[in-house]
Amino acid sequence: MVVEEFGLTGLVLIYVAVAVGIANVCLLLGLLNAYWETYREVKSGFTIGLLYFSSILLLQNIVATIFIALPLVIPIDFHGSEIHGPRLPLFLINIVQLIALSILFKITRK
Repeated sequence: MVVEEFGLTGLVLIYVAVAVGIANVCLLLGLLNAYWETYREVKSGFTIGLLYFSSILLLQNIVATIFIALPLVIPIDFHGSEIHGPRLPLFLINIVQLIALSILFKITRK
C-alpha cells in the first residue's frame, strides 16, 4: 500500500506536490492562451518567444508532475531513497514556479 511505503506525511507531500504541478500546468495553459491571442493581433517576434518559452516550461511541468505522481499510479518497488530524495527539492521548485507564474499570469491578463 502507498501509505505504508511513503508514510502519511510523505503521501500528503506527494498529493500537494501533484496539486501544485497541476496548478502550474493550468497557469501555463492560461498564459499560452493569452500569448496566442496577443500574437494573432500583433504578430510580434517577442510574443513568439513567449509562446516558445511557455511551451517548453509547460512540457517541463507536465513531466515533473508525472514523475512526482508516478508511485501513486504504478506500484513500483524502490529500494533506498532514490525515489524519495528528489521529491522535496522538486516540490520546492514547483512552489517557487507557482508563485512566479501566478505573478506573470496576473500581469499578463491586465
